Amino acid sequence: MPANRLLRGGAATPIPGSRPVPADAGVPGVRSGSADRVGTEAGRAAPPPAAHDRPGVTVSPGLVEAVRTRLATARVEPSAAHVAVALRAEKAVLGDAEILTVARALCADLIGAGPLEPLLAEPDVTDVLVNGPGEVWIDDGQGLRRTSVTFPDEESLRRLAQRLAAAAGRRLDDASPHVDARLAGGVRLHAILPPLAPGGTCVSLRLPPRRTFTLAGLVSAGTIHPEAVGVLTAVVGARLAFLVTGGTGTGKTTLLSALLSLADPRERLLLVEDSAELRPDHPHVVRLESRPANVEGAGAIGLHDLVRQALRMRPDRLVVGEVRGREVVDLLAALNTGHEGGCGTLHANKAADVLPRLEALACAAGLSREAVHSQIAAALDVVVHLVRDHGGGRRRVAEISVLRRRSSTLVEAEPALIFTPDGRTLTGPAFADLSDRVPGVVP
Repeated sequence: MPANRLLRGGAATPIPGSRPVPADAGVPGVRSGSADRVGTEAGRAAPPPAAHDRPGVTVSPGLVEAVRTRLATARVEPSAAHVAVALRAEKAVLGDAEILTVARALCADLIGAGPLEPLLAEPDVTDVLVNGPGEVWIDDGQGLRRTSVTFPDEESLRRLAQRLAAAAGRRLDDASPHVDARLAGGVRLHAILPPLAPGGTCVSLRLPPRRTFTLAGLVSAGTIHPEAVGVLTAVVGARLAFLVTGGTGTGKTTLLSALLSLADPRERLLLVEDSAELRPDHPHVVRLESRPANVEGAGAIGLHDLVRQALRMRPDRLVVGEVRGREVVDLLAALNTGHEGGCGTLHANKAADVLPRLEALACAAGLSREAVHSQIAAALDVVVHLVRDHGGGRRRVAEISVLRRRSSTLVEAEPALIFTPDGRTLTGPAFADLSDRVPGVVP
């Protein structure tokens, strides 16, 4: 049954095999059709209390499954009233608390994220990783840790993965056993089924940032060294073009959102992203979001197309959420034609790898190596590189580099400021160049 069918209210419908009862029977204070609904955007709604989290309330999984079957047959939403009708049909005598527990559990399983709901609602969680029905891990900024959450069986996990894929307009079955999609609210979904995953269905959910950090907040979190605040503020104020780089999960989007919040309120920010993850605290933000292909493989609109559209929308700052394809050519061309202050994020293991990465992307899009470096030399100024420390998993700015052209005509990223894990700030060979581009910068 489609998930949106479960969102519609209405009077309780008689369940096959039962006799009609008043809509509010046995559930004081709950009106007909006023189910405790779980939001369709993963992580945005408050988590439904699971039966094992409510003292003194236990409901057998078999009874929940029987109620689920009756509701699916009747094509009604899992509201408290409908659950009460189905329970009566099962000849189960339960109190109000148990009825509401069953209703919440069914909502989470049918139109929410099932056992994952409480994890998605935790404010610091950025990743939820399911390695089969008996193993769920999360990353809450302190590194990966295993949770006590499990699924009853492989079938329930597979059902959840398929429903999430369907919500994104994609299919997940034996003929198409893996999916990479974007859910409502910017949640990234990846799922893969057995036998490709022999240990059971694997689901990976990457959540967008829940809030916008200020630079002061990032200093408190240990992401930014206090001496870097003035430099980063000056880079934004001077309208230098920059890239925020780092590996997966290092906090690139979080830092870029904080830096964009420093832009002049009179500027118009055009954000081009695969999914709306950037959340700058700024009064004039216009978002463009790519669209994946439909189930027939048609209708895709990528970042390359959107960057071109953004250039016709009078941007003061053009921002590409993640540079990873041929859109790099349009971005570099834009930054070379009067669009100062542009920025974006890029995956790179270290700052020195940024140029080879840009070179590979641009050459794949048709530019020669010499043309790529000529464009980069004229378009980009600074690289802010993040790393994630081993052990504790702390995300931090490790280096601020300047892009400089060498005598060989190739561009290199040379460190201007280096921030060590023990809190020291070192100046690099490009510090004088950074000071020239941003007068007054003193670490």
